[in-house]
Amino acid sequence: MEKVILNVDGMSCEHCVKAVTGAVGALSGVSGVDVDLKGKTVAVEFDPSKVSVDEIKAEIEDQGYDVVA
Repeated sequence: MEKVILNVDGMSCEHCVKAVTGAVGALSGVSGVDVDLKGKTVAVEFDPSKVSVDEIKAEIEDQGYDVVA
């Protein structure tokens, strides 16, 4: 398992947390998602043999949020 912490802009409420947690958590290989609204981060624990960081970023962006470098 690996863990990545992504900086995400646009999240402001519990709906945002649920949207990101649900979408990313549904990806195959993801075992944990922790959204920090104040810190504007999403920590994801995942199996890199099943899902890539780019796929995780794309899923967050599909929910309407911006992943920043």
